[in-house]
Amino acid sequence: MNVNYPNGKKYKSKERETEIPLKNKRNSSYSNRGMTLEDDLNETNEFYRERKIAVIHKKPTPVQIVQVDYPNRSAAVIKEAYFKLASTTDYNGVYKGKYIDFEAKETQNPTSFPLKNFHQHQVQHMEEVMNQGGICFVILRFTKFEQVYLLDAKHLLKYWGRMINGGRKSITKEEIEQNGHHIPLGFQPRIDYIKIIDTL
Repeated sequence: MNVNYPNGKKYKSKERETEIPLKNKRNSSYSNRGMTLEDDLNETNEFYRERKIAVIHKKPTPVQIVQVDYPNRSAAVIKEAYFKLASTTDYNGVYKGKYIDFEAKETQNPTSFPLKNFHQHQVQHMEEVMNQGGICFVILRFTKFEQVYLLDAKHLLKYWGRMINGGRKSITKEEIEQNGHHIPLGFQPRIDYIKIIDTL
């Protein structure tokens, strides 16, 4: 006998499910290069939260939904939506009683990090967080080399100011290596940025 869910989808008995072929299983190796920086950070933050190390969350992007279609009772399709306002940074939370706020960006450029990846309102927000005594930084990934760096927001502000005053529109990799902190990729956690914060 066929059994359907209320939304019309067919019920599949677990007894009838077959083993997923090995090639389709997710590679749990820490050398998995298909993951994005956001995926890696979300897994890292979950690791911190589960072990009561820190509570860091990705900020949701506020969206204004304008038009929704209901093709049937069990489904809704958003046809039109807009960002309500410019977002600030990607992540925020608490570690050892201190407020943490940071942005995460990646680039395929092997020699520098383009400042166009940041926006004026984000830089202003980071400056405001620093002025209130919060811990603020950016996590940068050079995808070509799979290298990740933590750069304190004070350095980002310096390079942003240089650009505003007519200087170069990027941060060289050498400057990031000199002023930032390399974060070796691991297994659990994937990007252990808390270890770097402990040294600041």
